[in-house]
Amino acid sequence: SSGINAEYGGHKGKFGHEFLEFEFRPDGKLRYANNSNYKNDTMIRKECSVSPAVLKELSRIIEEAEIMYEDDKMWPAPDRIGRQELEIVHKNQHICFNTSKIGSLVDVNGSKDPDGLRAFYYLVQDLKCFVFSLIGLHFKIKPI
Repeated sequence: SSGINAEYGGHKGKFGHEFLEFEFRPDGKLRYANNSNYKNDTMIRKECSVSPAVLKELSRIIEEAEIMYEDDKMWPAPDRIGRQELEIVHKNQHICFNTSKIGSLVDVNGSKDPDGLRAFYYLVQDLKCFVFSLIGLHFKIKPI
């Protein structure tokens, strides 16, 4: 199938107080949830439809990252400080990654698989920017 599905979840803090989740579905549905202020429990949840051109760009971003060839077995395991999960179904390939919260490239470069983790780190940054732009354009809100 040529459909693309990408799902990301990131959680920070011992109790997962801060989190960001988004999902692109093959039917063009984009789901987004963000809770970045746990004291006031301000939750932003949005859902919108995106065009085939947006899904094509998502596909290009994923292909350029070459993430489909990576493996997370050497990456830092999720811990109490945070975790990140990324699941992608793309062109008959299905991958799922789990790792800890990555503070900066210093964490990446000091890991056992810096190349793979770097590909993941930059892809997640690109996907977040892509989603924030789409949500901002669609709802005229600042997503973060």
